[in-house]
Amino acid sequence: MKYSGRPFADVYEMNEALVRNWNAAVKPGDVVYHLGDFALCDVASATKIVERLAGQKYLVFGNHDKVLRKDKRFLEHWIWAKDMADVTVGSQRIVLSHYAMRVWNQSHRGAWQLHGHSHGSLKEEPHLLQADVGVDCWDQRPVSFEAIAAKMAKKEYQPVDHHGRKED
Repeated sequence: MKYSGRPFADVYEMNEALVRNWNAAVKPGDVVYHLGDFALCDVASATKIVERLAGQKYLVFGNHDKVLRKDKRFLEHWIWAKDMADVTVGSQRIVLSHYAMRVWNQSHRGAWQLHGHSHGSLKEEPHLLQADVGVDCWDQRPVSFEAIAAKMAKKEYQPVDHHGRKED
């Protein structure tokens, strides 16, 4: 039996596996960006889950985070929580959003765009430096920067200068 297309019998088994997988991959000082739809449950349950997760946690809100975005008890467990973010890891600029984009800030200069939301259902775009980092695409666990960098290195990146040119 699968829960919501995932390899779990129910939501409780799924939550426990996701917490276990997170903590196996993330150490206390690690930085983690969660790209939305953290929990589709009440605030108290979501807070109990986030309290169990290792790392320095940052949240980009997803469409199912409407109730969570307003609750101080939940939000105090995140360094920040916002709708979108532009971060740099090493020398790599990364635009973080819950949703996939066709162009993003500095996309024509090699910035990556990481997203969730689509559960691996979007066709891979080999010319875009973009990746779905949802757990459905990564064996139900957080993905490391190094794994994303390896994925991006295999792409046939073609910069799109979206300033004044139209696609064919």
